[in-house]
Amino acid sequence: MASIHKQSLLQKAKSMGFSDRQIATLVGSTEDEVRALRKKIGLVPSYRLVDTCAAEFEAYTPYYYSTYDTGDDEVRKTDTRKVMILGGGPNRIGQGIEFDYCCVHAAFALKELGIETIMVNSNPETVSTDYDTSDKLFFEPLTLEDVLHIYEREQCWGAIAQFGGQTPLNLALGLQKNGVNIIGTSPQSIEMAEDRKMFSAMLTKLGIPQPPNGLATNEDEALAAAHKVGYPVLVRPSFVLGGRAMQIVYSDDEVRHYMRFAVEASPERPVLVDKFLEEAFEVDVDCIADIGVGGNTVVVGGMLEHIEFAGCHSGDAAMVLPPHSIWPENIDTMRRYTEAMARELEVAGLMNVQFAVKGTNVWVLEVNPRASRTVPFVSKAIGVPLAKLGAKVMTGKKLPELGFTKEIWPKYYCVKESVFPFNKFPGQDILLGPEMRSTGEVMGIGEDWGVAYAKSQMAAAPALPQKGRIFISVRDSDKNLVVPVAKGFCDLGFELCATGGTAKILEENGIKVQFLFKLTEGRPNVLDMIKNGEVNLIINTPAGQTPRADEVQIRTAAIIHKISIMTTLAGANAALLGIKAFREKGLTVCSLQEYHAALRGV
Repeated sequence: MASIHKQSLLQKAKSMGFSDRQIATLVGSTEDEVRALRKKIGLVPSYRLVDTCAAEFEAYTPYYYSTYDTGDDEVRKTDTRKVMILGGGPNRIGQGIEFDYCCVHAAFALKELGIETIMVNSNPETVSTDYDTSDKLFFEPLTLEDVLHIYEREQCWGAIAQFGGQTPLNLALGLQKNGVNIIGTSPQSIEMAEDRKMFSAMLTKLGIPQPPNGLATNEDEALAAAHKVGYPVLVRPSFVLGGRAMQIVYSDDEVRHYMRFAVEASPERPVLVDKFLEEAFEVDVDCIADIGVGGNTVVVGGMLEHIEFAGCHSGDAAMVLPPHSIWPENIDTMRRYTEAMARELEVAGLMNVQFAVKGTNVWVLEVNPRASRTVPFVSKAIGVPLAKLGAKVMTGKKLPELGFTKEIWPKYYCVKESVFPFNKFPGQDILLGPEMRSTGEVMGIGEDWGVAYAKSQMAAAPALPQKGRIFISVRDSDKNLVVPVAKGFCDLGFELCATGGTAKILEENGIKVQFLFKLTEGRPNVLDMIKNGEVNLIINTPAGQTPRADEVQIRTAAIIHKISIMTTLAGANAALLGIKAFREKGLTVCSLQEYHAALRGV
């Protein structure tokens, strides 16, 4: 530390943009020591105003940025109680912008309570950074150093870290240790849900099952964990957003490759090894609770059944609310487990649970005592602003006084479909997996779930075809399972074409099908038909863990030519039901407000 005791040297380093952590690394110190030294010598940033109205008239929502250059601090002083809201930070493909929705609604809710809102976010391309969202906006990085500066400068009463996703959540414990009042669910409860050992101990205490799992900090431990739980396994780093670097692996070689090239494991950041539950359905449950602020109410906001089998990231999966094929006893079990965990974690605000359901078995995959990426969808589906209610609960309000104490089960179906950027990346395979790749989502609503699904496909584009030709090529394990789906399409008047093995199975089951060569065998093949506009729907499930070149070509061609493509049998069956329902019941359109009025009996 001796080398940075000169105030001028430290001032110069801060003016050049060096963070406390960078300085600490360079001089062999710690971030805490550098921050303490700065405060001791009075070296703190000042904040300058960005005049959003170019001096034409007064800017009522000030934008601020920090600087260590000399000059006056332009922050406007107020005596109102203040709450800081930590945004989601920079966005990339595969990172939900839904968290920004939650931050915006939190700002609106706090304004309704007369609380001044301080938004901290570094992303100008979000609604949370719009001029009319919060009372003050700080364009600053979401780091411990920068957030502490703003919190202390504004003398905030509290801070919300639950609504911006994993980025601010990772700061919660550090902020709390430095005197920040994290309102809502405590950072300790969040840590209990994030830390695998603590989480497993909590589930054991509550008698709630989870898939067999293990932890690994190196290659040998990963192999041992995989052998213990049995292949296939789901491997992923801890504390990540959007399922980043998450994979399903089937062999020792794949585990070795993952540990060597995909992640940097350590005792502080272990790799999670979970038994992958094949052919299980996932269900997302969003709930709101006031336990952490002295209340006694837990309410399920919504249950979303994934249309694809487990293994597809929840941010990419098509979902339906309410569930349309889950047994009532399983739904009751999920409600019971959700309430038990919310009470144990003393949740104050929102919580998301991801379940896996297979037969009569229900497992908990993970719990996030924070806002989830499904909150905006659920809120629109049930007509209740969950994020706004969650923010009010964090300030001490109870759910009974907010008027939300009972789960709403709509009499209509809402289908969420994801939107992907594949047309921007020619040659990129479109297969979905544990790592999130979507860039948006759409909603389809209807009294029949098939109609709702068809509407969602229209919105996501391309829409499901009402007639024409369907190309089918599925892996060996799906060949017998695709027969009833193919027959269903045939009964609707579609023409079918398929490659060798799939065509043979369909013919053996009395289904008329046109034989096509594989791409490597000759012509006519499906690429020719796609280019000629002779294919209207493609059903193509992958042959193995490593996509074959011809499969990638087919899926890429489908995207380029705007042809609807299903890469799972669950998706193909949903398409069949959607087309059938659409033909029988037609397209009717109601506004969201009309659906919400129906929920209220108006």
